[in-house]
Amino acid sequence: MQRVPIRKAVLPAAGLGTRLLPATKELPKEMLPIFAHGENGKRCMKPLLQCVFEQLYDFGIREFCFIIGRGKRAIEDHFTQDYGYLETLKERNRSTADLERFYARLSGSTIIWINQPEPRGFGDAVFNAQATVPNEDFLVNAGDTLILSQGGSHLKRLAETHRNLEAHATFIVHEIQNPKQYGVVIAEREHSDAYKVKLAVEKPDLPPSNLAIIPLYIFHPIVFDALAQLKPGKGGEVQLTDAIQKLIDWGKSVYAIKLEADEIRLDVGTPETYWEALKLSFQNRFG
Repeated sequence: MQRVPIRKAVLPAAGLGTRLLPATKELPKEMLPIFAHGENGKRCMKPLLQCVFEQLYDFGIREFCFIIGRGKRAIEDHFTQDYGYLETLKERNRSTADLERFYARLSGSTIIWINQPEPRGFGDAVFNAQATVPNEDFLVNAGDTLILSQGGSHLKRLAETHRNLEAHATFIVHEIQNPKQYGVVIAEREHSDAYKVKLAVEKPDLPPSNLAIIPLYIFHPIVFDALAQLKPGKGGEVQLTDAIQKLIDWGKSVYAIKLEADEIRLDVGTPETYWEALKLSFQNRFG
């Protein structure tokens, strides 16, 4: 299969957000606001998922597949232009520049909505997107995670590593002290900044390393073959990490790159990480 620039992204946003209840009973965790740079560089607040979408759009992606679950209608509403609302704001002499830029990006995109009827796991959410990305490599970015870097440099590094090494899966990892609540890998440095992944395990009781997976990936479509063979794993759900391990078992090329020191990871999955995301996004120096 000929490798082409990454044009499509899958954005899973179907989780229940149970660790943030009761706030997330009606408001999807992916729609929780963080600080961002708006009109004329002024600080504003945007849903984290909007920041993910805008970052990927600026990277060059134009086809987006959102995986949402029951009770996530607020996401689809937000990503549907409401020009009447713009007119109301203008009549009240309110600034509309940020919304207009967001709507322009939406107008320049193809957006597909897929419902995950039951929360069967991150791997199942990605598997549901198979019909939208059948024959080319694609990007996956969890809807509750955003990486901030200068000019989206982390995306460029990820795509270049995936392309140059002809990988079947490439993702970002970072070193943390206690990675029990993450996918964890054993990897060996190869090809400058790239690490060849030898083992991937989801939320291990005894982590084999301190390298935790950040849920930002590029996949060859063979990952769907791996997902199709999986049974529910950790937590009774279909885990994307298990599909990565199956690719390794099949002898496929799986690589990781490390989060660099000046890159910032924002995660809104728990109250503690959301509080940290608010602080880090408020201090964010990347425009």
